[in-house]
Amino acid sequence: MNIREYLKKSKLIADGSFGTYYSQKYKTVDIPEYANITASQRISEIHTEYINSGAKLIRTNTFASNTYSLDCSIEQVKENIKAAYKIAKEAVEQSGKEIFIAGNIGPVPAVFQPDFEAVEEEYYQIAKTFIDEGADILCFETFTQSEHIMPAIKRIKEECNPFIIVQFCVNQYGYSEAGESAERLVSETAFSKCVDAVGLNCGVGPAHMQQILSRINLNNNCFATAMPNAGYPLLVRNRVKYADNPIYFASKVNDMALLGVDIIGGCCGTTPDYIREVAKTVDLTPTVKSDETSANNENEKPVIKKSFFRNADGTIKDKKLIAVELAPPFGADDKKLLEAAHMLKGLGVDVLTFPDSPSGRTRIDSVLMAQKVKNVTGFEVMPHICCRDKNAIAVRSTFLGASINGINNFLIVTGDPIPVMARQVVKSVFNFDSVGLMRIADEMNSEALKDSPLTYGGAINQSRRRIESEIKRVQKKMEAGAEFFLTQPVFTAEDAERLRRIKEETGARILCGIMPLVSRKNALFMKNEISGVNVTDEVIERYPENAGREDGENVGVELAKEMIAATRDFADGYYFSFPFNRTYLLKRIIQEV
Repeated sequence: MNIREYLKKSKLIADGSFGTYYSQKYKTVDIPEYANITASQRISEIHTEYINSGAKLIRTNTFASNTYSLDCSIEQVKENIKAAYKIAKEAVEQSGKEIFIAGNIGPVPAVFQPDFEAVEEEYYQIAKTFIDEGADILCFETFTQSEHIMPAIKRIKEECNPFIIVQFCVNQYGYSEAGESAERLVSETAFSKCVDAVGLNCGVGPAHMQQILSRINLNNNCFATAMPNAGYPLLVRNRVKYADNPIYFASKVNDMALLGVDIIGGCCGTTPDYIREVAKTVDLTPTVKSDETSANNENEKPVIKKSFFRNADGTIKDKKLIAVELAPPFGADDKKLLEAAHMLKGLGVDVLTFPDSPSGRTRIDSVLMAQKVKNVTGFEVMPHICCRDKNAIAVRSTFLGASINGINNFLIVTGDPIPVMARQVVKSVFNFDSVGLMRIADEMNSEALKDSPLTYGGAINQSRRRIESEIKRVQKKMEAGAEFFLTQPVFTAEDAERLRRIKEETGARILCGIMPLVSRKNALFMKNEISGVNVTDEVIERYPENAGREDGENVGVELAKEMIAATRDFADGYYFSFPFNRTYLLKRIIQEV
């Protein structure tokens, strides 16, 4: 059988949960993937039960078969996958029925894994192992975003063209832990042209999943899937329990099938009894897919996007942009900061920026500080938002609150970690990195903020050891909607050349970082205490050891002028940060340049 042809003739019933049913059936808390090697008969029995209950698609017992979950090498993971696929294949052969087998792939739970390429490569190796064993269906399930699986999916699709299923996990409000909505996750994946079926699994019970799917356009060229939990778990005597409700479950699954879902099954809490009831209840008449996409409303008034680099009519400013950073104070006294802001009047500054508690040390909230300065001075403002302190709910609230107060510009960064000494009492959030946060902002621009969309950018660290990785990172941020970039301070010709390469390869709008260091002590501190800033010994030697304030500032101004000259041919503007809020130096730099 060919699954594509089958789905044109009938909806497809998949199996239910493996993990929770395994735990219930064998009274164990061990993850079942180990049993692929140590207790294969147990795995075969569960496959057989699901086949006998009416499942036409079974998923291999490999959801957690990865190096992180099994705490083993990739070669050992491959052996586990091979064993699991062999068990599933033998169970199908023994049944004497025509059953589809999907190689099941779950998330690699490397929380905030900095080596994204390694994670992407592991997904590819897992997928390729299934293909080498004879699988022609792959099921990626329980994902909160698509970023790290799509490279593997594209590669394996181009090489072997398997039938690929992707399923996302969202909460009852329709958002994943990465902050992305079910609508966006499903629609973007459906139109990726390398995924055959997309939908939801886990996370919610059948009623909530049906409600979420009712808000999604399932009428596209991609098959739709739905595999809800039996309901919501309860902790009874230290064991997780789900309600025993297969008849109710099947009725809700039938509602999803009527919405246009093509592949239906179950996730946590479901058992062969649930799938047997689904097989009895659901109308398997196939959904007719349409090639048409919803037309845009031609009468809709175009939105003029507001940003610091646009004129009032929405056109791009024809000038070198100037952004100036003002660090919010540690205490509640903002007098010096406001004085520094007033000092910048009349110097052609396009936007004032406010970092979000850099170095993990508490300062006045960046958005509230920006609002105060905007009200007092009339400057265009841009708070920084980092991922360290807020989850998706808090970030969305921040964006909404800023929008109603006329703040549309944001710099989105991953953020510095919490200082080691504070980690016993202060916990980092990091639900996502800067790219994930940009996706939230992009999504809000098409939904809640479509009449007053945000303009946001990202950071560039040109001193990163592998410049190719930084270029790739910039491209990902641009794909997530970043419209500009602020760089780390530029102190050397090498920094300038690395930024020139990033500009040439990405076409990004770049504001080069300029920091007029004001003394030798200031330069030594930046070199030794602040990561990602390339202050060389040559730069330090330009500052006399016992120079006075004016002499130190003169060196800083000269160095700033040199870096502006070195980047003038490609920079779209400059991002100034002045130590100790010495913003009066800007006038000298601007005039002399």
